[in-house]
Amino acid sequence: MNTPKTGEKPFWKAKELTEMTEAEWESLCDGCGRCCLNKLEDWDTGQIYFTCVACVQLDDHTCSCKSYATRFDVVPDCIDLTPDKIYELKWLPPTCAYRLLADGKDLYDWHPLVSGDPESVHKAGISVRGRTISEEGLEPDDYEEFLVDWPGKLPGKGQRKK
Repeated sequence: MNTPKTGEKPFWKAKELTEMTEAEWESLCDGCGRCCLNKLEDWDTGQIYFTCVACVQLDDHTCSCKSYATRFDVVPDCIDLTPDKIYELKWLPPTCAYRLLADGKDLYDWHPLVSGDPESVHKAGISVRGRTISEEGLEPDDYEEFLVDWPGKLPGKGQRKK
């Protein structure tokens, strides 16, 4: 990915989500792992509840998928996040770069594209690192025991870049 020259806007400010290359699109992911947490939906209200129960393929330390290239084969219900699905997925966390940009907002200063440091999302306490349990061996009915609210909250620190 090319670094913008002095005075040039970074690609996420210069392009619409639908205009981005695959590499640009993929680089928008900050690596927080919040989207890999299992969620529960109240069928009556539509309210989404986060759990700390992570997909079996999520590496709790790196917050990345253990089988990213084959994730749709390994986890058939894994979501293929595309620009046209952003508004359908009401459960995307408020810190998600895809959601922020689709809503016309900018990235937080801890986002690796802004900070230049892939660890910044972890250092800022945004990622799920060390805060999950694997879904392996759990029944979906057990997930209610693991409800958490932090994935749906905005961070206490960190600013959006102008």
